[in-house]
Amino acid sequence: MPAMTPLLQVRGLEKRFPVRGGLLQRATAWVKAVDDVSFDVARGEVLGLVGESGSGKTTVGRSILRLIEPTGGSVKFGEVEVTGLSKVDLRAQRRRMQIVFQDPYASLNPRQRVRELIAEALVIHRIGSRSERRERVATLLEKVGLTADAMERFPHEFSGGQRQRIGIARALAAEPEFIVADEPVSALDVSVQAQVVNLLRDLQRELGLALLFIAHDLAVVRYISDRVAVMYLGRIMEMAPSSVLYARPRHPYTLALLSAAPVPDPDAERGRILLEGDVPSPINPPSGCVFRTRCRYATPACAEPSAREVREVEPGHFVSCILPAAPAA
Repeated sequence: MPAMTPLLQVRGLEKRFPVRGGLLQRATAWVKAVDDVSFDVARGEVLGLVGESGSGKTTVGRSILRLIEPTGGSVKFGEVEVTGLSKVDLRAQRRRMQIVFQDPYASLNPRQRVRELIAEALVIHRIGSRSERRERVATLLEKVGLTADAMERFPHEFSGGQRQRIGIARALAAEPEFIVADEPVSALDVSVQAQVVNLLRDLQRELGLALLFIAHDLAVVRYISDRVAVMYLGRIMEMAPSSVLYARPRHPYTLALLSAAPVPDPDAERGRILLEGDVPSPINPPSGCVFRTRCRYATPACAEPSAREVREVEPGHFVSCILPAAPAA
């Protein structure tokens, strides 16, 4: 695992969306999509961010890049405070920070040829001459497993997996140090997912990239990540090195997610933990631990503000839970 020298530092990140109503469309309530999220990503590290739909993981990724503006908190990239940058300075910073979007069909402009799509970042950041950009595009296409003649074709001429490879090449064009991979395989066929994940892993290692890999598939996250953070209702419930989290989960929510994940051994038996009730509304989340309304181990103390605190139960293993020990499977 890479040495933990933070490239990205996220502290107390928050994002709230207004719920508007009435004739004047005033904010009548606020959706707490991300609530006090903190973590680091080291140079050359892959941090997996996992959780159910609606947990806030995609909002975290887009807030870091300021594709959506965070409501509060700090995002520091190297020595630069990203949340305080002007639009001009932010554009320059984005050369170092890129994203691979979830949907390879919607994220590529259907009216642009592949060479234009990939070279766009090079044009924006004024990198290279026209011939150098063309050569760079050809090199990137080969790096992601496509041939150079693909540059003159349009996105609709490619399969979903090929389009995602083009999206990866586009993210790599300006030679970033950090990439947000926002559920990059969830829209692909199962047979193609492994190919794209292997490609991302190989490129990340070859180029020394830091990667925030967002997904809801625990098997995929385990395969590619050095560390894993588990989100629920806008908050991080548990974060640990991948091998530790899968072997010794400490939060009841993590345990429930792992119980639902398939295992490669057909003879292995794993007790399924079924969560009762519905996910609470992010407009009015539970006090204390936000998971307590669905947790079989919840006590009255879980409703107290102190239950929200994150504690380090062993080196590098953080849990937002007041249980003194790991729950029984």
